[in-house]
Amino acid sequence: MPRDIALPRARVVRRRTPLLSRLAGLFAVARQRRKLADLDDHLLRDLGLTKAEAIDEARRGFWDAPNHWRL
Repeated sequence: MPRDIALPRARVVRRRTPLLSRLAGLFAVARQRRKLADLDDHLLRDLGLTKAEAIDEARRGFWDAPNHWRL
């Protein structure tokens, strides 16, 4: 009769992004949002945004960004 053998589980190693890299990513989000508000109307139309939407986005805090935007 075969016996169940307990095999060691593979450890999942998650790499943590260094703090300075994470902060640089957050400041990049803030800089990009400010630049978005400075775009001309015809460039915003190319992006499918209105000036009001761009300004609303620029007013959001740098901490208010989806994880996939961050480093």
